[in-house]
Amino acid sequence: MWLPFVEELMRLLFTAVALALLSCLVMSCGRGPEGKRKIVIGMVAKSQTNPVFQAAHAGARDAAKELAAKYNVDIEVNIQTPVDENAQKQAEAVEALTRLGVHGITVSCSEAGTLTPAIDGAVAKGVPVVCFDSDAPASKRFAYYGTDDATCGKLVMQELAKAMGEKGTIAILAGNQAAPNLQARAKGVRDELVNHPGIKEIATGAVYHEETPEKAAEKLQDVQRNNPGITGWALIGGWPLFTKDALPWKAGEVKVVSVDALPAQLPYLASGHVECLLAQDCYGWGYRTVDMLLAKILLNEQPKELKVIDPLTKVTKDNTAEWSKKWTKWLAK
Repeated sequence: MWLPFVEELMRLLFTAVALALLSCLVMSCGRGPEGKRKIVIGMVAKSQTNPVFQAAHAGARDAAKELAAKYNVDIEVNIQTPVDENAQKQAEAVEALTRLGVHGITVSCSEAGTLTPAIDGAVAKGVPVVCFDSDAPASKRFAYYGTDDATCGKLVMQELAKAMGEKGTIAILAGNQAAPNLQARAKGVRDELVNHPGIKEIATGAVYHEETPEKAAEKLQDVQRNNPGITGWALIGGWPLFTKDALPWKAGEVKVVSVDALPAQLPYLASGHVECLLAQDCYGWGYRTVDMLLAKILLNEQPKELKVIDPLTKVTKDNTAEWSKKWTKWLAK
């Protein structure tokens, strides 16, 4: 009568041992090649195709190499960013990383509502989470690092109004309509717009699109073609400027101010098609959040502020060369 019970007990024990061995293999038994403790950080950005997140990936990888000595550990970054922007796939990636037993996760949320349950699930299982670029403020993440999006939108509009001579019609290129960071930036543009009575927004409102360079450029060109009275574009993300010949007009005919200042965008400054770029610390999204996670995991420390804001850097023709040097260093590897 005891035989079935014993067999079932043995089966459960065997399964538990097998799972433990598998976890040990996945996480290298918690030790690096030199016997040091191994820390695995999961990273989920919005999309692999967006250059700003490629820079964030580079920052995270560099942090893993450069901070190992500071914390006396081996560090691995497990990047699970979807190829194209997809909040559900992001949530699944966070859940998969949690099951793997990573020590911490850094994530940029395409949709806060979709990501919040996955973030909270990770935290409930002892995996600290930090957000970058796009926050999930109602989640149990312990911190956010990135741009103050409302201020970002206001600065874009201030610079654009100056370039337009305080008159004309603008359009806001706004990316993913569901992204909380972009919603805040678009609102920031409009909040500042009321201070410039000689400028109005097109009647159809913000221009939303898939966040790929090609789709963004197509949408911008289509809207400009159907609204030839547009004399200024507020790009709250730099998506179309990651492609060549995205702006179908002569330099200066339509004024453009954009967020981000990646290498692909800089020629638009040189040609005069863009007035200025407002650079985010997209490399730091990876580097700084990996450092924040390590401090949390190893020292039980966290930032004094829930939101750690990085100031935007204004990039123009005058400082393009200096700014380019940063990218040469950041993406050299």
